[in-house]
Parts: sequence; C-alpha cells; structure tokens
Amino acid sequence: MSEFDAATTAIADITGDYTIDPAHTRLGFVARHAMVTKVRGTFPSFSGTAHVDTADPAASRVDLSIDAASVTTGNADRDGHLQSNDFFGASEHPQITFSSTQVTRDGATWTITGDLTIKGTTRSVTIDFDEVGSAQDPFANTRVGFEGGVTVNRSDWGLTFNAALETGGVLVSEKIKLEFDISAIRNA
Repeated sequence: MSEFDAATTAIADITGDYTIDPAHTRLGFVARHAMVTKVRGTFPSFSGTAHVDTADPAASRVDLSIDAASVTTGNADRDGHLQSNDFFGASEHPQITFSSTQVTRDGATWTITGDLTIKGTTRSVTIDFDEVGSAQDPFANTRVGFEGGVTVNRSDWGLTFNAALETGGVLVSEKIKLEFDISAIRNA
C-alpha cells in the first residue's frame, strides 16, 4: 500500500520552462546531532527556474538561489548559529546557489549534476530526482513534481564547526543529507 495517493499525469510530455513554487517546495537537510538524533531543517526563502527537455535531457537546465539566512530548524538559537560564520556565514554570503552543468534521464529518474556554492566555495554535486507526476491545479497552472536527495560532506564547503563529545564522536555529523521535494509551475 502506497504512503500517499497515486500521483497524476496531466501531461504526457513535461517539456517546457518552469518556475519552482516556494509555497509547495521543500528544500531541506538532515544532520545527526550528538551522534544520537536527527535535526531537520529547511530553507523556505529561495527562487528557482528549470528548463525541462524530455527528448534531449542534456538541454535541460536548473538554477536555484537560496537565502542562507532563511535556514529554519525550529530552534531560534540553533538557526542563529547556522547563520553565523561557524556555518553559512549568511551576512557575508547571503546566497546559496545551484546551477546545473549536466542533466541525464533514465525513464522517470533525472540525474542532475551542478555547481553548488555555499559560503563562497563551489563544488560539483550529482542529485538523482524521481519524476513524481504532473497536474492541472485549480488555478489553471500546470505543475510537475520531483523528489530527490543526496548526502554531502559539509566540510567540503568549509562548514567545519564541531565539538567533541566526552563519550566519543562529535556534536554535528560531517555528512548531511539534502532533501528536495519540488513543485514547479510551467510558465505561461
């Protein structure tokens, strides 16, 4: 039994230009805290566009700009720490950006490689996305949905703050899982 209702397919070919809908998209992350639990966060303030070409996936493109200071974990003190130079350095580096450099497709799975820039450091990241479906919403928008994720090492971007635990291990995991639930609206 599926966790959710089955996705719909409103359009056979999703080729087109899209704007990512922040109100129905989640750009999230998961970190291990004190080696015992997970802390989840999101970046609710961002803008993004995509060009999707199903016949020639290599012609597809994704660009995303995230407001680093919008990081939200449900705890104001932790959010302030994440905005500081120990982590995102949001005052000097207000934007986290992703710009695709290669797109491939295997059925409903899209693999997007691109340059992820955090705190002034750019690294290449490859993310697999599953094409969830398409729909006509009540406001006459054509929407497409994608879900994806990747695990990265935060120190690759200079996010190296940590504290040793008396029991061994560290306060914040080096590996961070990035999670993407994308709803994009086809441009008119």
